[in-house]
Amino acid sequence: MNPDSPESDRPTPPGDEPSAAPAPADPVADQRPGGGPPEMAADSGPLPADRPRRPARTGATVAGVVLALAVLGAPLGLLWAALAPDTPVLKTAEGAIYAEPQPEQPIAADGWFSLLGLAFGVLAALVLWFVLRRRRGPVGLLAAVLGALAAAPVAWQVGRRVGLATFDRLLDSAPAGQAFTKPADLRAGGVDWLLGVLPVPHGNLLLPAFGAAVTYTLLAGWSRWPSLRPEPEPDPTALSWVSAGRPAPPAAPEPPAPGAAEPPRG
Repeated sequence: MNPDSPESDRPTPPGDEPSAAPAPADPVADQRPGGGPPEMAADSGPLPADRPRRPARTGATVAGVVLALAVLGAPLGLLWAALAPDTPVLKTAEGAIYAEPQPEQPIAADGWFSLLGLAFGVLAALVLWFVLRRRRGPVGLLAAVLGALAAAPVAWQVGRRVGLATFDRLLDSAPAGQAFTKPADLRAGGVDWLLGVLPVPHGNLLLPAFGAAVTYTLLAGWSRWPSLRPEPEPDPTALSWVSAGRPAPPAAPEPPAPGAAEPPRG
């Protein structure tokens, strides 16, 4: 034992060891989500993956859209038949001929069908874009194009048959020289049969599909979201651990009191 420092050489009894001083609290860690270190707060695990789309459900959606647009082709044909003018004809021994050498009514019928078909495709693309938000992309584009392509022949056949029965009856029973009208029909479009089983539309029957494809593509190009689907806006009031852990800027020094001595300059 050292007489000069008797307390320093005295053995410490068991259980009286000095405990370690508690570590100072980290105010930055308390403000992080979960109170953990930056590495643990930033890496919260992989994000949940989107559910894989079922091909059967996708096919059912496309088939339903195509069927609905094909049914809407019937009122489109009725509207075309109401707007397109009938062509005056004369009954002869060989059949019906035009009452005028170069009638304008067949050209007007093609023009009305082209305008109505193009407008139909544009409206179909707009409706599908806002209604089928979860199917935006190739599935929505395919449904819009196929549906407009199916609606065009339906509209043509429905429209051309309005008044066709009366025309056929007059063509068979009217005497030679009698004048009557022929219902609207298309001259710049129709349907060809590939291998006798596959219908292939051509001419202005393709305009509804063209309008739907162009409109849907433009909507996708102007979309503000990369996934083409509405995404939630970030909360500007939410603070991350990076902003919470950033030290505050130092305060500006207070001006010296009046009458205080200036520090020596040197």
